[in-house]
Amino acid sequence: MLITILLFILLLGILVLVHEWGHFVVARKFSVRVEEFAFGFPPRLASITRRGTRYALNLFPIGGYVKIFGEGGEDARDPASFSSRPLWQRFSIIAAGVVMNFVLAWFLFSLGHGLGLPTVLDEGQAAEHATVTIIGISPGSPAEQAGLKFGDAIQKLEIGNENSEIGEIGEVQKFIEAHRGEEVKVVVGRAKSLVEVRLTPRVSPPEGEGPLGIAMARIAVVRSPWWRAPWDGLKTTVNAVAAIAVALGRVAAEAVSEGRVSADVTGPVGIFAFAHESRRLGLVYLLELAGVLSINLAFLNILPIPALDGGRILFLFIEGVRGARMNQRLEQAIHTVGFAILLLLMAAITYRDIARGVF
Repeated sequence: MLITILLFILLLGILVLVHEWGHFVVARKFSVRVEEFAFGFPPRLASITRRGTRYALNLFPIGGYVKIFGEGGEDARDPASFSSRPLWQRFSIIAAGVVMNFVLAWFLFSLGHGLGLPTVLDEGQAAEHATVTIIGISPGSPAEQAGLKFGDAIQKLEIGNENSEIGEIGEVQKFIEAHRGEEVKVVVGRAKSLVEVRLTPRVSPPEGEGPLGIAMARIAVVRSPWWRAPWDGLKTTVNAVAAIAVALGRVAAEAVSEGRVSADVTGPVGIFAFAHESRRLGLVYLLELAGVLSINLAFLNILPIPALDGGRILFLFIEGVRGARMNQRLEQAIHTVGFAILLLLMAAITYRDIARGVF
C-alpha cells in the first residue's frame, strides 16, 4: 500500500508539473517573469532562486503550481508582467499547460508501445502468449463474490475430472454453459502468480449478464519497434482523446438533463484505486493510466469554467470581442468563486467515492 501511495503522489505530481511547466516555458519565452515554480502546496520546505524565479519544494506533494508576475491584472505597464503582453501571447501562455498534457500522453503511450502494450485481439488474430482476460465484472455476480478481479487471465476451468485449458473466449463460454448451477474451479493468472477460486455459474442470470457476470477479451502484449512506437503512440492518443471527449459529452448531457453527476466520474480516491490496480497489473498498465489521466487533465482544464485555464481563455475571448479588458477585480472575484465551487464539487465526489467503496 505504501508503494501505491508513493506512486500515486508521483503520478499526480508529474501530470500537474508537466502542465505547469508548459505555462512556465512559454511565459519565459515571451520574457514574462515567473515568480515561483513549486512542487506541492505550502507550507514551503525549501527553495532556491535562479534568474528571478523561486523554485520551491512544499510540504503537501500533490501536484504543484506556477506563479506568473501580473497574472492577476496588476502592473500592466511593466513589460515583464503577464498583463502587459498582447492577447495572443497571454492566450499562448495559458493554453501551453493543456498542450503539454496532450504531449505527455503521446510520450507515455509511445513509451508503452515500445515496451509492449496489452492489446485486445480481433477474432482469429494470432499472437504469442495471448490470454483470455477479464475486463469487466458485474456487481453482485458470482465472479465478484468469488473474488475475481479486473485483469485476471483465465488459465483453466475444472469440475471433477473434467478440465479445460483456456486459449479462446469461446472455450470459457462453452464450458460454463455446460455446467450452469455446478461449482466450478477457476484458475487465473494474477500479477505473477496463479490464483484458484470456486464459484457457481448462475442458471438464470440477469439480462445482459452471463452466468459468471464477467466481460472477457483476448489480450496479448504487442510491442512496436522503436521507430514505429511514436506513430502508434500518436494513434493511441488520438483515439483516447476522441473516446474521452465522447464520454465527457455524455457526462455533461446527463448533468444537464438529470441534474446529477454521472457515477462514472471519480475523484482522487477513485484515481488512487485505479493506480493500485494498475500497479498490480504492471508498469505498462500504469503508463496507460497516466496517459489517460493526462488527457483527462487537459480536458478538465480547457473547460470554460472560472479558475481553470479554459475560464481564463474565455475571458480573453470576451476581451477580444469587446476590444477592451474586463474589470480585473470582477474577473478575479469570478475566478475565486469558481475555484470555491470546484473544491466543493471535488469534496462531494470524493465523499461519494468513499461511501460507495470505490477502494
